[in-house]
Amino acid sequence: MEFAIIPSIEKIYYPILALIGVPGNLVAIVILSRGKCGLSKCITRYLVAMAVADLFVIIFDVILYEIKGIYFSYTFLDYTPVCSLNIALVFTAIDCSVWLTVTFTFDRLIAIRCQKMRERYCTERTATIIIATVFVLSIIENIPIYFENEHQEIIDNIKWFCSVKSNLSNLPIWVAYFFFDITLTPFLPFVLIVLLNALTVQHIIQANDVRKGLRRSKNCDDPNDPEMENRRKSIILLLAISTCFILLWMITFVHFVCTQFAGIQFMLTDYSDPFAIMEHTGYMLQCLSSCTNTIIYAVAQSRFREELKKIVKYPFTLIKFAFS
Repeated sequence: MEFAIIPSIEKIYYPILALIGVPGNLVAIVILSRGKCGLSKCITRYLVAMAVADLFVIIFDVILYEIKGIYFSYTFLDYTPVCSLNIALVFTAIDCSVWLTVTFTFDRLIAIRCQKMRERYCTERTATIIIATVFVLSIIENIPIYFENEHQEIIDNIKWFCSVKSNLSNLPIWVAYFFFDITLTPFLPFVLIVLLNALTVQHIIQANDVRKGLRRSKNCDDPNDPEMENRRKSIILLLAISTCFILLWMITFVHFVCTQFAGIQFMLTDYSDPFAIMEHTGYMLQCLSSCTNTIIYAVAQSRFREELKKIVKYPFTLIKFAFS
């Protein structure tokens, strides 16, 4: 008997995720784009790009793939060419979201650890180039995804739905591409984010110890240290985003390792299989990672909270003005 609780959860989970993710990421894009959160232009560029990528994940993955698959069938989106395109866009959006998190983490490592390189690397121009490169490479890397699918049905000479071509598993070049693709996401980003954060935290602890020693040697009685306070706020934002990513991708990462070393298959539909439960649970948490950054900004950044309050109050201000 199938363990049917997972499909039941998905029917409720994905619509709620869409209702939270779309407005949440739109609000983050609007607030951050105004540049009034006290963040550098470099950081702002990365955060806006991450919010855009997360919004694309919600649209193409959660809404047009998961929700459509659960509640709607035989729609325009089920035409084989459209279905194949949407799947390619799903993987492109996920890759953009993941690798922008990696590049942001690396940018903060350079800013904190490499003082000489910081002035040249941690700039708005460099951030723009890196963000554009991530988007372009993600599109190029997922172009083969469009061609991996074939139709499942033909009705009135129209090809419906899409599934992976059965003969692809026999092609060495496709096996190599598949291994490269799943290594690129999620294995490599997961390892890089853990490593980069470890290096960043290590440097901050050492720098803080040195600075405290210097302040003691100068008999500085003022407990307030603006530089350490700014460093603290920066690292809180970085670690919150990175830690959230690691936690929400952990099950997907473990499932990936199982598929590589235990011979477990992807996309199992037998819900009595623990690996199928692991895969679907990991995928749900993975999608959730596209909704959490706005909450992190609101918790970690007081100015972001102020701008958010203004947006929430704005409709009521308009109503009050209209009736005054």
